[in-house]
Amino acid sequence: MNAYAATVSARFRMLMQYRGAALAGVVTQVFWGFLRVMIFTAFYESTSARQPMTLAQTTGYLWLCQAFLVLVMMGADSELAAMIRSGNVAYDLVRPVDLYGYWLARSFSSRAAPMVLRAGPILLVAAAVGQLHWPASAVRGALFAVSIALGLVLASVMYATVTISLLWTISGDGVARIAPPVIFFLSGLIIPLPLFPNFVQPVLRTLPFRGLVDVPFRIYLGQMPAGAIGPGILQQVIWIVALAILGRMLLAIGLKRVVAQGG
Repeated sequence: MNAYAATVSARFRMLMQYRGAALAGVVTQVFWGFLRVMIFTAFYESTSARQPMTLAQTTGYLWLCQAFLVLVMMGADSELAAMIRSGNVAYDLVRPVDLYGYWLARSFSSRAAPMVLRAGPILLVAAAVGQLHWPASAVRGALFAVSIALGLVLASVMYATVTISLLWTISGDGVARIAPPVIFFLSGLIIPLPLFPNFVQPVLRTLPFRGLVDVPFRIYLGQMPAGAIGPGILQQVIWIVALAILGRMLLAIGLKRVVAQGG
């Protein structure tokens, strides 16, 4: 366990040094946050139909999406991708650690550090302009913290799985290019999931992607009924375990077909 904790700590501290990139990301995401709020405000003002979310809830949802954008950015680990293509992944194979655990630790720190750098400032800007309010109660706030932490773990497991898929491709551009737009759309980042048509809601509630941002955000905003919070968090845990098992299986199968340079 110390080896994995050390990996998370080392990469976390390394990535925390990129404050200039984080500042640029904050400015960009704040700009797009205001733009997206204006777009959805226009939609709400152009219809008299009753919506499953109020404009205030939708606005808060959009700002949370901007703050925690990194949770749904699912490109493959570029360093591992280069190692797999070159055959240098053999160096990881001789490390005295579980390879899946090591790659998952890398994935976790790659999500956590940018989230820590960007989320706080964006949330403060949204709160300052009155477009995002803090959770209605301490209990809601605590449940949101638990759920967003599980969302981070779920994102790390998905990220590791996308990276493992590179073992089956030559260029590494297959799943790594298909996954991001699919996850963006089905997680609620583009359109909040409650605004989707009713006939697709059962499918959206079953898929793992809602656990990335939709479940924690709706807990935060008070849009999720109290009775649905427990099942929502439990679903996050179930998908984390299921995808971790799948990732381990894929890695075990993939390593049998790895050919390092020189034989």
